[in-house]
Amino acid sequence: MYSLLTDLVRQSAAGLRLLLVLTVLLGVGYPAAVWAVAQPLGDHAAGQPVRLDGEVVGSALLGQQFEGERWFHSRPSPNDHDTLASAPSNLGPSNEDLMATIAERRDTVAAAEGVDPHQVPADALTASGSGLDPHISPEYARLQADRVARVNGLTPERVARLIESATSGRSWGFLGAPGVNVLELNLAIAQERP
Repeated sequence: MYSLLTDLVRQSAAGLRLLLVLTVLLGVGYPAAVWAVAQPLGDHAAGQPVRLDGEVVGSALLGQQFEGERWFHSRPSPNDHDTLASAPSNLGPSNEDLMATIAERRDTVAAAEGVDPHQVPADALTASGSGLDPHISPEYARLQADRVARVNGLTPERVARLIESATSGRSWGFLGAPGVNVLELNLAIAQERP
């Protein structure tokens, strides 16, 4: 009995020491090492904040809602771009509510941009999986260009150049699709306004 109790205490002490060592290594050491390695990456390690006049106005990695005619609009978000509620709507393509929402979005975008509803690209109608996608397609940006140019007193050619400069290509040259970061494009529009 004494031997069994001694073994139990010895094994418990060894388990506790292992817990403490692993807690220090993995709970403190590893995060500190990752933080230290990431520091030379600058803003890439801090969520890629976007600054205007030294003040953080958003992140290049997270979409935001832009209201009004003077701005390019982001993709729809089922959670109003709330990072704490990041999730898809989980509605399938046969869901009547989703189909009604898409039809309503199509009509709204077509009316706002003065185009035929069939010209509205898919990313203007559907949310991304997280609901936080910061990019829109170049097609959706070009669809909004005339409105943004007119309201901001810019030429359509200048807005087209801003869209082109804000367009990023495919990752590694072949993954994904080209995209336009809406926050960066809207900041460029704000700086160009007369």
